[in-house]
Amino acid sequence: MDLRRLLRLSAAGLAAAGLLVSGCTSGDSSSGGTSPESGAPAALKKYYGQKLDWHGCGVPDFQCATMRAPLDYEKADGAEIKLAVARKKATGPGKRLGSLQVNPGGPGGSAVDYLQGYAGIGYPEPVRARYDMVAVDPRGVSRSSPVECLTGKEMDAFTQVDQTPDDTTERNLLAASYKKLAQGCAKRSADILPHVSTIEAARDMDILRAALGDEKLSYVGASYGTFLGATYAELFPKRVGRLVLDGAMDPSLPADEMNRDQTAGFETAFSAFAADCVKQPDCPLGTVSAADAAQRMKSFFDTLDSEPVPTGEPRELGESLATTGVINAMYDESGWPGLRDSLTSAMDGDGSGLLALADSYYEREGDGSFSNLMYANAAVNCLDLPAAFNKPADVDAAAPSFQEASPVFGTALAWAGLNCAYWPTEATGTPHRIAAKGAPPILVVGTTRDPATPYKWAQSLAEQLASGVLLTYDGDGHTAYGRGSDCVDTAINTYLLEGTPPKNGKKC
Repeated sequence: MDLRRLLRLSAAGLAAAGLLVSGCTSGDSSSGGTSPESGAPAALKKYYGQKLDWHGCGVPDFQCATMRAPLDYEKADGAEIKLAVARKKATGPGKRLGSLQVNPGGPGGSAVDYLQGYAGIGYPEPVRARYDMVAVDPRGVSRSSPVECLTGKEMDAFTQVDQTPDDTTERNLLAASYKKLAQGCAKRSADILPHVSTIEAARDMDILRAALGDEKLSYVGASYGTFLGATYAELFPKRVGRLVLDGAMDPSLPADEMNRDQTAGFETAFSAFAADCVKQPDCPLGTVSAADAAQRMKSFFDTLDSEPVPTGEPRELGESLATTGVINAMYDESGWPGLRDSLTSAMDGDGSGLLALADSYYEREGDGSFSNLMYANAAVNCLDLPAAFNKPADVDAAAPSFQEASPVFGTALAWAGLNCAYWPTEATGTPHRIAAKGAPPILVVGTTRDPATPYKWAQSLAEQLASGVLLTYDGDGHTAYGRGSDCVDTAINTYLLEGTPPKNGKKC
């Protein structure tokens, strides 16, 4: 169904990702840097001490720059990589608090798009007034030496491969699609592919912190961005300022367990949608019960597996694209009415609505091109953790537990775990607990019915971190900050502006 272990950006990042952001143009402003900590390799000093040449971006009030970092931190005097950075300076009033780096998740989401499309204009005004809002596209992502793998036509074919194989032929076709993706990445991105780990991206963030002139890192990370932030705290606990980790990951989980937990998270989200749907007069899944709605949804997916419906274009809506479209709508409850409409149309023979949802998920443009979100996502995930499954037989063995976790999505998401089995670079990371001893309070935010990062992950991360503080939002959707809860927003704003976290365990 897709490539991702972490299946989506933050809900706000989803909206921002579709915006067209102009390239940078020349200008003349700059900022100085600071030196790395004592004992840092001499080869890194040129990176920590670099000056950023800020330009206009073609987007009012934003500036862009290019930052240099070593391609391989183990060979810091070797090849370089260039990373795209953007900022919006503090607007005032009030004393400037430094820079606030932001990341929307993915992995593979463009932080620059997120900043220019949402965070730089949509974060609460008091925060934007006192922080320079800053983003860097992580290495391998969007404008930062992007990982490339397939042509648009090849990616279209990939997204339509049957993710619930019924026989040996379909199993072989699915495995072949993952092999073709891996081979395409190896062919088109051989140099960058071994160097897009979260650890390397976190080290890049520290170089940016220094180049911005900040002694400490203040940061808001959503979804996968919480793993990036927690990794930074593990590497540089003494340089942690005010860190908000919203929609938290649990870094201690192996890939198969993470996938299974997330599968259950999507089932929880679908159950909430279904319970709401059956109360509506236009619910295409009936009005009997949420359980009945889930069964009808599964039956419709099964029908599409053998009888795709037209969409008004050459691509038909089969089970794989339909599943992706429904999953996309699970990230934010505001998408539920549109999902009802799209399901109604699809059941009446018009799959265009669900296809549009799937295209949004994959960041497919109208001309058939794709952003590199999906390629970067696979590259980072497959480097950060060993594969969930190494061969189709492993999926067969695990499938019953996935189906138990989610009768609606379990089979498709079990097979999605095969994506790293044929990856051309070996994983360099391992699952482990992150304590970040010595860091000041770190605010971890969890949403009780979050589909993509289950609430128990936030509970676990807050417990692992020596200075973790848990803030709970009792609600639906992926992530909590800026999504309508005054209680959540006030707690996070107070922490960012005053350095005072809420009481550990606070619930909103």
